[in-house]
Amino acid sequence: MRLVLLSAVLAINIAAAQEKPKPEQVYRHPKLEVVLPDFPAEGLILDIGGGGEGVIGQLKGSEVVAIDLIKRELEEAPDGPLLKIVMDARDLKFLDRSFATATVFFTFMYIAPEDQEKVFTEIHRVLKPGGRLLVWDVIFPQKKPDERQLYIVYPLHVKLPNTEINTGYGVKIQEGRGAANLAALAFKAGFQLSSQKEEQGWFSLEFKK
Repeated sequence: MRLVLLSAVLAINIAAAQEKPKPEQVYRHPKLEVVLPDFPAEGLILDIGGGGEGVIGQLKGSEVVAIDLIKRELEEAPDGPLLKIVMDARDLKFLDRSFATATVFFTFMYIAPEDQEKVFTEIHRVLKPGGRLLVWDVIFPQKKPDERQLYIVYPLHVKLPNTEINTGYGVKIQEGRGAANLAALAFKAGFQLSSQKEEQGWFSLEFKK
């Protein structure tokens, strides 16, 4: 599960790491405060990376079809989504124009930069004309705070209308990457940017097909 025991940084879940990072290799970012209000959506919502805390599934319940590459993440996610499916976002198994809404909640940070364009292309394919893509993700430091630090932990407090979630995400540092990178890839895949919001350490983007 993506939940990080912040008092034990070595327990950080870094998907690409074969060994636990050393303490001096990990930078702990100040806590991110994310208020996530309910949002309207027609039909089913495709939630990319919907395992772990399953935040969108907790928010939208049976409106959600949650996919994740890792079966364990889906098994550990709270009940709520209509379906939980093990699936690679680079090769979605849905027909063209199947969904009106797709969400990617703090998941692009786990997807290798070289694979992100393919994910946007696949999401664009399965969205209906006029469909919406909602993205939330972290802002990486412009420069590593310490050259020894290869990984970063983001403690996260998510406030939903009816509950609050305290968790954390840990990944390899991708210096300077943020909203502009994802927006450029989305544009290349055929999306138009509808709105953008940037907070301390994180951002949200809304695109339209």
